[in-house]
Amino acid sequence: MANIKVIIPAINEGDSIGKVVSELPKHVSEIIVVDNGSIDNTIVNAQKAGATVITETRKGYGSACLKGIDYISKQSKAPDIIVFIDGDYSDYPEELDIVVAPILENNIDFVVGARKKALREPGSMTPQQVFGNGLATFLMRLLFKSRFTDLGPFRAIKYEKLKELGMQDTTYGWTVEMQLKILRKKMTYIEVPVRYKQRIGVSKVSGTVKGTIFAGIKILGWIFKYSIK
Repeated sequence: MANIKVIIPAINEGDSIGKVVSELPKHVSEIIVVDNGSIDNTIVNAQKAGATVITETRKGYGSACLKGIDYISKQSKAPDIIVFIDGDYSDYPEELDIVVAPILENNIDFVVGARKKALREPGSMTPQQVFGNGLATFLMRLLFKSRFTDLGPFRAIKYEKLKELGMQDTTYGWTVEMQLKILRKKMTYIEVPVRYKQRIGVSKVSGTVKGTIFAGIKILGWIFKYSIK
């Protein structure tokens, strides 16, 4: 059986993190919650649900993901696959098997769980999220001949391929950076449809005007940076 590890960046997800951890498939070898400065019961609830909890004091979604990768890199046995999922319970954790299937069955390098409209709960993505996601993936198709339709956070990648990417972004440009580097390095990729529901709590990105604008600037910045290389 493949050695699969899950990284969950989290900040103040105390009401949801236990659900995410407990509903991931039991064959996952380790679930790593990277706490990014929570002031609620995120850490306690994640530990109660069975996760390994580590902390990252540098703020940022990408910072938390990088901390999780660094933690795994120091272990004696390398995993086969790394899965990323958010801690807000907007994804369906049990669908991890759907997301990793193309890697296990068809040797694909990278898989994105695509939040198709037909499978999204009404209101689960804000209008600004839908617009920003659509604009980013349109530009990726236009500039890089990409087949991506989503920047969804629920994603899986072979561990060795993840190391090759040399991820850097410490904020919300993380997802698009990964996908652009997949394209640049000509790795194999596919999207699989996943369900998506309204998150528990308020989004740190789309829940505020500042967060939405900042995330948009970061995403477009990565796209245009790669378009002129």
